[in-house]
Amino acid sequence: MIPIDQWLLFAGTAILLALSPGPNMFYLVSRSICQGRGAGVVSLLGVITGMSIYMLLTAFGLSAVFLAVPYLYDGLRLGGAAYLLWLAWQAIRPTSRVLFEARSLPPDSHKKLYFVGLVTCLLNPKVMVFYLSLLPQFIDPARGSIFGQSLILGGTQILMAFSAHLCVTLSAAAIARYLARRPEWLSMQRYVMASVLSAIAVKLAFEHRRRG
Repeated sequence: MIPIDQWLLFAGTAILLALSPGPNMFYLVSRSICQGRGAGVVSLLGVITGMSIYMLLTAFGLSAVFLAVPYLYDGLRLGGAAYLLWLAWQAIRPTSRVLFEARSLPPDSHKKLYFVGLVTCLLNPKVMVFYLSLLPQFIDPARGSIFGQSLILGGTQILMAFSAHLCVTLSAAAIARYLARRPEWLSMQRYVMASVLSAIAVKLAFEHRRRG
């Protein structure tokens, strides 16, 4: 249904976006460092639930709506590119927060951890941009069911995001200790992430609307 080269490109893009700094990643890393891996995993389940909600909304026709309204689609696409460039600037500006910087947070119950993870994901502009702007680029009505393609691509994104976030969540404390002893890596991390985000923003900005 979806060519393997297109699927691989989509999966790679999903991984890069999952690993880029954003509300979801900051929340998961903070919780894992401050309250332990278990708290990070519970928070991750809330984040994944939020992604699943977006995926189902897209599969039930949200992407088709934006493909049918070119001006709205293009506005959101360009807005998404601008937002990613803003994230890139936030990563390299002198007062930017470091992803693995240790910070203290009060311990929360599992219920609250899950709920905050869910809300953080639902209000995360990066997730909204991904589902409303990037995912439709890989949907082609000529390949068959838009619903089926949306489920495959959305499921792929959730799998990539879960895998990437789980690895970071489980190793956040160790990574934070490592970076604390090697501050030069913190600067490199910021510039690498800024470069990746900028590259994705440029690609998104110059994507042409697919016409079915």
